[in-house]
Amino acid sequence: MPTLTRTKQIPVIGEYDVVVCGGGPAGFVSAIAAARCGARTALIERYGFLGGMATAGNVAPVTEFMHQGELVVGGIPLEFVRCLEAKGQGTMCPPRGNFVCHPEGYKLEAQRMVREAGVSLFLHAYVSDCIVEDGVITHVIMESKSGAQALKAGYVIDATGDGDVAAMAGVPMLDYQCPLQPSTMYFILGNVKTEMIRGYYPGQPGSSMKHVRERLNELSKTQDVPQFGGPWCMAGMGEGIAIVNMSRMAMDWTDEVQATEAECRLREDIDKLVKLLRENFEEFSDATLLSTATQVGIRETRHIKGVHVLTGDEYKAAHFFEDSIARCSHPIDIHSDKDNSQICIYLDKAAYLPYRSIIAEGFPNLLVPSRCFSADREAFASARVQAGVMGLGQAAGAAAAMCCEDGRSVKDADIQRLRETLIAWGAYLAEAD
Repeated sequence: MPTLTRTKQIPVIGEYDVVVCGGGPAGFVSAIAAARCGARTALIERYGFLGGMATAGNVAPVTEFMHQGELVVGGIPLEFVRCLEAKGQGTMCPPRGNFVCHPEGYKLEAQRMVREAGVSLFLHAYVSDCIVEDGVITHVIMESKSGAQALKAGYVIDATGDGDVAAMAGVPMLDYQCPLQPSTMYFILGNVKTEMIRGYYPGQPGSSMKHVRERLNELSKTQDVPQFGGPWCMAGMGEGIAIVNMSRMAMDWTDEVQATEAECRLREDIDKLVKLLRENFEEFSDATLLSTATQVGIRETRHIKGVHVLTGDEYKAAHFFEDSIARCSHPIDIHSDKDNSQICIYLDKAAYLPYRSIIAEGFPNLLVPSRCFSADREAFASARVQAGVMGLGQAAGAAAAMCCEDGRSVKDADIQRLRETLIAWGAYLAEAD
């Protein structure tokens, strides 16, 4: 393949204790946590708004804050959704604590909390590289309309979801030796007879989407029905409005060619799926397509090889770690890359997530709290959801600020102090009976 060599001067426009890369659920919570701990904090986000998959992908359900009716995720993540709820921008649904919110409300509240914490925010900026010296990331390079610019960093939090910074820095990645979970493009419909859609979220008593799945499976025997999952429909957005999660495509988001094909094909699939919904189901008979997500929703790409690889056995047993920093109660949820099937394993107890799974050996100032944290396929398939990575992000931000204050590597973080801080904020980290 032909190559080019180009040398250019990149201005260093700021120096920060903590630089957070990615403003999704893990990232914006990380930035708030670090800033509240007194760290000079910067947050780099590729879009013009925060929220990541929650807003760019229209992933309206923020799952899950409860297990059997008891809260298991607290602190900044819970503060965030309670603020949305108080402003009429979302609803908490017991007993699993699925929080169904309006993406526009999510954008604004995340922005407000980040700015109120004193975080320096860089929107429309794409992380393109980093400078590494003996495993230490000294600078993060970002591209924007202003060209290439660099931020000098004491500590770096990779909340890109895809482990972009970790990959650039040379962090080893896990190899599952199995296909990635498929991607989804959410879409929003208007003129839906929402009174006929009884459940806000899958698993709630009275959800009315099972018949849609059965009918589409039957139709697929005689006509072209695009690959789908669920379907799941969130009808708490206002009269006649519903967010739908059903499109599916196997692809690797880290491959530009595959990413482009997914964006194009899934919009074509949505056009077909909306027609099928209109033609076959009374609740969607007058439905109109209002919008598709800004980008394809990604479930899975890279996974770092951390100091500890969280296993499915540990996860299902709710094994308590001395360095437990977050919890998650979402089912182990593995979507097939080939068909409409799905593995769903419900947990007897909410799982614990260890600090050692968000750090990598030999990288003393890097934390990776987003869905690319160190876990095997089963553990990842649960902890990848929003409430889970928000909890990891909260811990990563606090840990980075404390390590900066103490002059420690992330591997030598004061875990007792970190846990005490998180618990004081409202995190539910005590060992379960």
